[in-house]
Amino acid sequence: MSSIPMSPLFSQPLKTSFLSLLQTAKRPYFQILQIHAQMILTGIFSNTFASSRLVAAISASNPSDAVYADAVFSQIPHPNTFIYNTMIRIHADSPCPLRALIFYRQLKGDGVPVDNYTYPFVLRACGLVLGLREGRGVHGEVVKRGFGGDLFVGNGLISMYCRCGEVGFGRKVFDGMAVRDLVSWNAMAGGYVGCGEMREAQKVFDEMPERDVFSWAMMIDGYGKKLGDVGRARELFDEMPDRDTVCWNSMIDGYASVGEMNAAQSLFEEMTERNVVSWSIMIEGYARHGKSKEALDLFQQMLYQGTKPDKVSAVGAIMACAQLGALDQGRWIHKYLEKNKISLDVVAQTALIDMYMKCGSLDHARRLFENMPERNVISSNVMIVGLGNNGFGEEALELFCQMERAGAPMDDLTFLGALTACSHAGLVSEGLRIFDRMRNAYKIQPKVEHYGCFVDLLGRAGRLDEAKNIIETMPTKPNSALWGSLLAACRTHRCVDLAEISVDRLVELGADDGGVYVLMSNIYAEEGMWDDVLRIRKLVTSRGMKKEIGRSVIEVGGSVNEFVNGDRLHFRMEEIYSVLWSLSKSLMSAI
Repeated sequence: MSSIPMSPLFSQPLKTSFLSLLQTAKRPYFQILQIHAQMILTGIFSNTFASSRLVAAISASNPSDAVYADAVFSQIPHPNTFIYNTMIRIHADSPCPLRALIFYRQLKGDGVPVDNYTYPFVLRACGLVLGLREGRGVHGEVVKRGFGGDLFVGNGLISMYCRCGEVGFGRKVFDGMAVRDLVSWNAMAGGYVGCGEMREAQKVFDEMPERDVFSWAMMIDGYGKKLGDVGRARELFDEMPDRDTVCWNSMIDGYASVGEMNAAQSLFEEMTERNVVSWSIMIEGYARHGKSKEALDLFQQMLYQGTKPDKVSAVGAIMACAQLGALDQGRWIHKYLEKNKISLDVVAQTALIDMYMKCGSLDHARRLFENMPERNVISSNVMIVGLGNNGFGEEALELFCQMERAGAPMDDLTFLGALTACSHAGLVSEGLRIFDRMRNAYKIQPKVEHYGCFVDLLGRAGRLDEAKNIIETMPTKPNSALWGSLLAACRTHRCVDLAEISVDRLVELGADDGGVYVLMSNIYAEEGMWDDVLRIRKLVTSRGMKKEIGRSVIEVGGSVNEFVNGDRLHFRMEEIYSVLWSLSKSLMSAI
């Protein structure tokens, strides 16, 4: 689009010309900048009405650019109600809604009058930041200034109270409204859905004088995703007179959330029109439920059909690459996102770090972590765990210590990662110190997973009696993973007596599968206790136990291949066995 011709503007009253240009709906951003520059040069910017139109034009052209709007606002000498309302709305819809409340306080401090357009956006900001105290204060002002009967203000109050978990107060506002619209009903039903009160939500839904797509999608989502009742969600879905993509997505998301991926896939294939949300739900669902190959296949299919991925679908595909160890595909997805300028937030960047760590590409992970403009506790946790699992326990502990020194937020997963790093690196004294600080300095009560790491740490170091004592004296009931960890340590350190105790405890927990007895049989064999080996094998045979079939996944040339022990149906089976036989002969000749 060509730029605005400036010369003709001076042949008519400047103010009228600029306002006419600004009032054109959604002007391109660069034209707004041109108009702004001319308003400053001609002095029209100092006119409050003209500057108010500029702020409104910025909001319409690029609603997310709160920084530019702030800069313009700071130059307006006497902002009016309209300007303040626009600024409050911009920030209520921005990533930092708290600034909407700052502008509201500034409005009151400047003595600028409010109107019925002010409160709905202020209440929206209160709900987004869970500012119940601030919201109640606004409610008091609403009543005091006579706006309590306004429909839009009432809807804002319902949404604010429900978002803040006070659905009862939202219901009082709803019941007191003389006039309600569809937004009022949806806000009230949505409030009940949000807090899991589906019975009350259903009552409101049944009483609604009219329903829109959002009403149906909200209820389907409530039953399916939040309550896990996909049967009831499907009943509602089938009752719908007209369905659009939103409702289809809600139903698919319900199936995906409970792991019914076959049902989700079937519904997905029935859709006549899909959007990026539809693809994202399926890709993320497959990845979350361990069907990584299906997730990657669907991601490639989405790209082939011309749908540009969003952050959710990208994170799902990256998760799948991490699970499969598919470094080439993960690296390709990373480059694709950068090439297509798909912004990577802290969640996507953390997923990439996790993928590179699990695929053994530590340099990529380190560079990403060091260049992150924003980090959260999850990013640091992923880095600590990744370093520990890849044999860089000391580096992981250094990062943990940096977090301690900087006073960075730390949670139970941070300590779990640090303990895991200590376990893999055999750093017993450091692990003891971290376990102690978690309980005493940070007041974080260890979970079973923390005790499991601690037992594994002691077991690897050969301190088996201490590990057994930890299991038997821990405040929560030990699970099979702890006794299994101790059993594995007993094989490493050839401790038959403690291994037998571990097996007895696993039997009591009902976790004595074939793998446990195979491990016990190996322990007996290494000690030459052949009678016990025979006894264990007879026990396994009499119970019809089988060891879980071994599986492995490898990525070759960007293609993921899965191998199953004993499987002779692979299309390249003869080549594979030929190579294995050749390698075996080479090894034998080298001995």
